[in-house]
Amino acid sequence: MFRIGVDVGGTFTDLVAVDDAGRVTLAKSVSTPADPSVGVMDGLDLLAAALGLERAALLHETERIVHGTTVATNALLERKGARVGLLTTEGHRDVIEMREGLKDDRYNLRMAAPEPLVPRARRLGVRERLRPDGRVAVRLDRRSLAAAIARLRRERVEAVAVCYLHAYRDGRHEAATGAALRRALPEAYVSLSSEVLPQIKEYERVCTTVVNAYVGPALSRYLARLGERLRAAGYRGSVLIMQSHGGVAPIADAVRLAAGAVLSGPAGGVAGGRYSARLLGEGNLIPFDMGGTSTDISLIEGGEAHLSVDRTVAGQKVALPSLDIVSLGAGGGSIARVDPGGILDGGPESAGAEPGPACYGKGGTAPTVTDANLVLGYLNPEDFAGGTMRLSAGAAARAIEEKIARPLGLSVDDAA
Repeated sequence: MFRIGVDVGGTFTDLVAVDDAGRVTLAKSVSTPADPSVGVMDGLDLLAAALGLERAALLHETERIVHGTTVATNALLERKGARVGLLTTEGHRDVIEMREGLKDDRYNLRMAAPEPLVPRARRLGVRERLRPDGRVAVRLDRRSLAAAIARLRRERVEAVAVCYLHAYRDGRHEAATGAALRRALPEAYVSLSSEVLPQIKEYERVCTTVVNAYVGPALSRYLARLGERLRAAGYRGSVLIMQSHGGVAPIADAVRLAAGAVLSGPAGGVAGGRYSARLLGEGNLIPFDMGGTSTDISLIEGGEAHLSVDRTVAGQKVALPSLDIVSLGAGGGSIARVDPGGILDGGPESAGAEPGPACYGKGGTAPTVTDANLVLGYLNPEDFAGGTMRLSAGAAARAIEEKIARPLGLSVDDAA
């Protein structure tokens, strides 16, 4: 029997199969951003071919698939998540924008205020109030709730986060609100703070609940399609989704707590780093995982990874338990540009797999880190992605010359 690991990134999908004897087989396919499950199935075809099997035979002999995905990570890093509405206790809709009152760069007087994931027009107050001990001070006003839901319907929201004061003590008002939302907006993803993070600290709770709503629809759609494709291909084993804390969860639980998968892919890399540290007899390592869209850095100290409940990912607080990973919006597909002030900048926008870097020859014209590496000779254009792709050094050089070298008055090599 086989156990298969799958890691879907923004650019490539990597697969590994381990048999009962511990033999390891690898495969890599191009990710398909429009529907990442297609890239997974393509990768399974390549993996089966490497094993001398048909895909159906491989899946029949597989007992478990463990899946790490950056679908949630990249939605947050690239700000391409759902259109979210937020319902809060009346008078408290601006907690998410006021934040904690501190700036990352506190001495920078010109630092722009971070843009919240939910604009003020979609943050609505509902008349209700619980006391800190959970007793009801103001009953949930159904008319106020109905008006807020009607407004969200007009705003065409794809997901709704609900975060009432002191709901960690008693979730009855949030539960009633969730039921009303599901009746009125059956297609919307509903995220309740009393389910996502039932603990004190208002800002952390509302921000984590909003992140859950922001990435939930994309993760839900993807995992539903993946499950359907695997079942159609004859797979009957379990599918477990890698979680930010380094463990795994069934698909249904991963969808319900989508924010728990924000560091799903990177967490797998840390787990691999921890295993490598033990094999090498080295207690201290720095796992460095650079993909097409993001770069993730962590620390193995004394053979163990650090856990945190105070994470900030792409400027957003996620207060769920997670491995201590620093995630940057910079990878091989990160797009370089020269700003109006003549400063070279890169990321967090990525060329992804479609159209990809200019050197892919798929119509992309924006210069990326991969194009620079190709021009500088760090990549073999004939043996990229295990020999499954050929790269165009000429296309990479043209993109860098037009967008970077010429505006900066540099040679192509110097610009790269």
